[in-house]
Amino acid sequence: MSKTKTGQIVNPQTLAKVDLFENLAIEDLEKLSQSALPVELLKDDVLFLQGDPANKIYLLLHGNIKLVQTHHDGQQIVIRIAGPVEMIGALALGRVNSYPASAYAMSPCEVVYWTKETLLDHIQRMPLLAANTMHFMAEKIQIMQDRFRLIATQKVEQRLAHTLVNLMATSGKPIDEGILINVALSRQELAEMIGTTLYTVSRLLKQWENNHVVKCGRERIVITNGPALENIRDME
Repeated sequence: MSKTKTGQIVNPQTLAKVDLFENLAIEDLEKLSQSALPVELLKDDVLFLQGDPANKIYLLLHGNIKLVQTHHDGQQIVIRIAGPVEMIGALALGRVNSYPASAYAMSPCEVVYWTKETLLDHIQRMPLLAANTMHFMAEKIQIMQDRFRLIATQKVEQRLAHTLVNLMATSGKPIDEGILINVALSRQELAEMIGTTLYTVSRLLKQWENNHVVKCGRERIVITNGPALENIRDME
């Protein structure tokens, strides 16, 4: 279960790093900071469930949260893995009454949130925040369109490479062996992210490990040859 803390707000300098709050004046960032409410999550805690009322907008400060959409037949799709300084549930700012996916903590997480009413009030009072919100929504739509295009036009091998390259950029940690994907991802979760089977992901990772492109362990992937992985992603 999530736990709300009291007596703590997010640093305005941290808010300045968030796309939604880009270029806002310091006094506006301070107002946003003062109206934010913090939450702590333990690993596997639920932030919200698919179908819950979309009445809060969250900012992840530390940790990783996966967004999972469940089809009526029970099939699950991992929509995305959110990392530090990423917004979650921002679709609530539009005409969305319920969250289209569930959000689960993949590790201990620190989160702050604003109620929908509070953030909409800030948007009405801050013209630049209103403009940022439009750009933010347009960018999210573009990301989803790109994802649909990848699933429709690319081979599974390319989709897996594309996902790992993105994770390397957003969650990569340099270590002696290469770049560690610093998110505890199972092969099943990877399969759900790219719309394929556990068997296919396991086969490809084993093949790439034999070719010294990656090194895998339990919920652990190290990219040992980034350029080779990018070549797989970009192959015709």
